[in-house]
Amino acid sequence: MNSGTVMEIGREAVLAALTLAGPLLLTALTVGLVVSIFQAATQINEATLSFIPKLVAVFVMLMVAGPWMLQYMLEFMRAMLENIPNVVG
Repeated sequence: MNSGTVMEIGREAVLAALTLAGPLLLTALTVGLVVSIFQAATQINEATLSFIPKLVAVFVMLMVAGPWMLQYMLEFMRAMLENIPNVVG
């Protein structure tokens, strides 16, 4: 196994992690921004107010994107496991 192969596997792993985490993080970011604007407009400064909407939104997004995320992870792991003989040998 050479350094190019290791770098390629690492790049694919980081890309998979970003692809899987992206929708959930963007959802939390968007909901947090909306709640922050609401708090600024109404002058309600409650730190826990943003937690529940973010939690609900991320849960809903996980329910919506969950099957796609699972399929993506399975395809990635299948490709990694099928590539073991090429990497080792």
